[in-house]
Amino acid sequence: MGELGLALCRVGAGDLSHVQDLMEDATRWLRTMSTDQWANPWPSEDARKQRIQAAIAAGRTWIVWDGAMPVATVSASPNDHEIWPPENRRDSAVYVRRLVVRRQYSGHRLGAQLLDWAGLRARRDYDARWVRVDVWRTNEKLHAYYRQQGFEFCGFCESIEDYPSSALFQKRTDRILPPDHPLFHEELG
Repeated sequence: MGELGLALCRVGAGDLSHVQDLMEDATRWLRTMSTDQWANPWPSEDARKQRIQAAIAAGRTWIVWDGAMPVATVSASPNDHEIWPPENRRDSAVYVRRLVVRRQYSGHRLGAQLLDWAGLRARRDYDARWVRVDVWRTNEKLHAYYRQQGFEFCGFCESIEDYPSSALFQKRTDRILPPDHPLFHEELG
């Protein structure tokens, strides 16, 4: 896959439909699995769209392109949106959300490299000590995936009522090494 010339680019306002398409692709796939993840947008379709648009406007959402095809997306932010307990917020961290890899590109560690990219970039840019994710509470397979990527489980978010993505995981950025065989290159601009 590294030979495909995948490019990681910051999402622009005109790319909202590409992010939504990737999320819809993942939602269709999740329906075939034993999970209720993304069965219903939380708390509503409009609210989810507004969160995506806000992350794009803030310059915190990225797309991996294979030529003209969007194949993955991730949002990374220094803001925790009050999901993590106050005692955890003292340490600088990057909070990763909406990590989605198109099914045809799964199994190549693209998601893992995007997580590590977010951690390395945040450590470089603002000395972040942690990469943190809030994961769908009932998706045990996803919990196992994050553990396999070196994340540790830190409990559940209790501050937002009925928040479905409330399983909290984190990984130290000082334990992340750049990949030997990067699958994508970051395009600045």
